[in-house]
Amino acid sequence: MSVVPVLSAAEAATWDRVAREDFAIPSRVLMESAGRAVAAAVAREFAARLPSGVAVVCGAGNNGGDGFVAARALAALGVGVTCVALEGKPTPDNAANRALAETGGCRVVGLEDAWGPCGLVVDALLGTGAEGPPRGAAASAIEQVMRLGVPVAAVDGPTGLDLSDGTVSAPCVRADLTVTFGGFRRGHLLQRSVCGDIVVMEIGFPPPDPRWPGVVTDHWLGEVLPPFRAEMHKGDRGRIAIVGGSEGMAGAVIFAAKAAARSGAGLVKICASEPTVRAAQAQAPDIMCVPTALGPELEPALAEALAWADAVVIGPGLGRGPSRDAFTRAVLGAAQGSVLLDADGLHAFRGAVEELRALLAGRIALLTPHRGEFGALFPDLAERTRKDPFGAAQEAAERLGQALLLKGVPTVAAAPRLPLLISAAGNPGLSTGGTGDVLSGMAAAWLARGAPGQTAGAAAAHVHGRTAEDVAQHRSVRSLRPDDLLGVLSPLWRSLEERAPVCDPPLVLRLEAPTIH
Repeated sequence: MSVVPVLSAAEAATWDRVAREDFAIPSRVLMESAGRAVAAAVAREFAARLPSGVAVVCGAGNNGGDGFVAARALAALGVGVTCVALEGKPTPDNAANRALAETGGCRVVGLEDAWGPCGLVVDALLGTGAEGPPRGAAASAIEQVMRLGVPVAAVDGPTGLDLSDGTVSAPCVRADLTVTFGGFRRGHLLQRSVCGDIVVMEIGFPPPDPRWPGVVTDHWLGEVLPPFRAEMHKGDRGRIAIVGGSEGMAGAVIFAAKAAARSGAGLVKICASEPTVRAAQAQAPDIMCVPTALGPELEPALAEALAWADAVVIGPGLGRGPSRDAFTRAVLGAAQGSVLLDADGLHAFRGAVEELRALLAGRIALLTPHRGEFGALFPDLAERTRKDPFGAAQEAAERLGQALLLKGVPTVAAAPRLPLLISAAGNPGLSTGGTGDVLSGMAAAWLARGAPGQTAGAAAAHVHGRTAEDVAQHRSVRSLRPDDLLGVLSPLWRSLEERAPVCDPPLVLRLEAPTIH
């Protein structure tokens, strides 16, 4: 699939019910597939650990049943497996698979018994629907698992993590690998640090609800990447105007313009203050420049550039104040193409969302706020971004009638009446000044070729994150700067264009834990 669904606990339960009731897939079949997928992932990721033995810690629910299946599959490979079964009335499927595990060579013990040799733990305590902090035996089991100091593979998600809203309870398992089924859970993407690497495995669910959010992938990117034609000229590849760059803030428009050019745009103009124009001409002589006083009266050359551009980016390094607010409104009124509003351009409309909606009506637009900028525009939704950026972004897009890219972990691309698109790529290196300007330039390259705002935002966020991952592989997250992202764009474009879909069943997608060094 081109996008991988992202589900709340309620949606995951619905999908499971639909599989059983509407498509007549027995729950034991789903459990068998899930447990074997866990075993396959564990064997692939931790082969060197298996000879030291595996402890599978199983709760009394169906998550524990998945664990018993995984234990039996590993034991069949000759691995020494101990199942640590928590007390409680098991579900029928759990009880049946515990019996099979015992007859299949697994040693089953209680929580207070000796676990034996252990080079790896599988956390199958609580599943997607668990709510609130783990208590009693589950809490004790988590503490014992963490004291062992060995790698942990979590089934569905680390016990103690709320997979709907990302709340991390105490105690909580810190997993090195999380194995989930069919799609991501929201909590996986909100709390990457406790999930480790995340692998999504296919276990036979029916097709997901098309209204659910989806994580974009390299394969999806290939589907929305505007193709080149042999007979194209520079005007066919998109004309972009980057408006901002007040004195002392030249870097923002320069980074945005360079990113647009390196993302396929044919012609790029920087519309900025005189000092910024001089700096841009010295650094990037291939990028055209239009000087402006950044005041409410638009100069003829600036008005001509705004009418010329297929996409206009407003805000990088623009500065703030009443005159800048008036300038932003004048630029919006004169722009003829698609519009991307970022940074100080967003600040001009704090408390004026209805006015912004009216100014953007009838055109393709994309807003790219981080959480602080989002909160200034939508103060009543600010707190919601912490646990539910998905719903906050969707509601904001509906109010605006336009696409909105809420930057963060994860980054959420919303548009009215459309399913959310989510980018989970990237690392903490992106939380530094100037990287957002690079993102704006990338998105403008899609807008200038006629892409819808949501597509442009999601595609740019994915490429932006992938460049950060590429930099981390060869250099350092700690020292990452915007120029580093631009430096790896060319080889990344080639690798993305040549990448084939994943073909390693039952693996659907692997999301590596963000590099933090």
